[in-house]
Amino acid sequence: MIIISKKTQSYESLVKLEQIEPKSWIDLINPTNEEIEMVAEKTKVMKDYLKAALDEDERPRFDTENDEILIILRVPYEIGNASPSKVKTMPIGIIIKGDYIITTRLFDTNVINDFHESKIKSFFTSKKTRFLIQILSRTNYYFLKNLDKIENEIDKIEKKLVRSLKNQEVFLLFELQKMLIYFNSAIIANGHVFEHISKGKVIELYKEDDELLDDIIVENRQCLDMASNYSNILSSTLDAYTSVISNNLNDVMKFLTALTIILSIPTIIASIYGMNVNLPFQTNPYAFWIAIILSLFFSALMFSFFARKNWL
Repeated sequence: MIIISKKTQSYESLVKLEQIEPKSWIDLINPTNEEIEMVAEKTKVMKDYLKAALDEDERPRFDTENDEILIILRVPYEIGNASPSKVKTMPIGIIIKGDYIITTRLFDTNVINDFHESKIKSFFTSKKTRFLIQILSRTNYYFLKNLDKIENEIDKIEKKLVRSLKNQEVFLLFELQKMLIYFNSAIIANGHVFEHISKGKVIELYKEDDELLDDIIVENRQCLDMASNYSNILSSTLDAYTSVISNNLNDVMKFLTALTIILSIPTIIASIYGMNVNLPFQTNPYAFWIAIILSLFFSALMFSFFARKNWL
């Protein structure tokens, strides 16, 4: 799908276009080969640049060729309205050439959709450098937002772990931990690209952009610190959970062992008096009750012993 938009200081709002025009923004969402061919022909952008971000495993990087600039970032990608454990990262490509700025991606992401929905102030497709910086800022914003969701999710799971020892909570913790690893990797790689941009190695910067880029780099480091901290918290939570499971298992085993010993005493006495051999009190009319009393006495004795040991 192709969305062609334009917003300059002459326009009050973002306008959708039917054809590609100078100073327009071309947004490619999982484009077909025909759409890539058409954009490449109209803008003279290399097809390799247009296809670069369509690989799900593409890492953040930048590349320049003649007057074309390619920047690839990884951004949070929410799978429907799922929980934070279902958030992944995906690449988006930003291509700048002449009067055009092009974004490419495989899936919908709020990082780009916010621009379509006019949620960004002072956004103009004619100001390509500022547009790029705003995309970088939006990337940090959604990483921070999802990290806050992860924190809330960790708190909920920890409260459940106090009352429940089911595997479901463990699986959720593992999902969150795996997602944080992906976040951590993406944030670090994005940070390298941000730093290269701030040094003017990727695109020519204006003086008013320097402070914005400094703020973006600081936000990126905050994202990295949060992701690292939450990873450590999750690791500690999993370790504590493992200890709780082990302790509870020991308690259960002690209880079952004590219960088995207590219940085995009447069985042993009954088995002995069931043998076809001469036994004490076998001719006594109260032999049955003597066996019952002995069973209860020794069972109570063992119960008292295990109770003092806190096995029951």
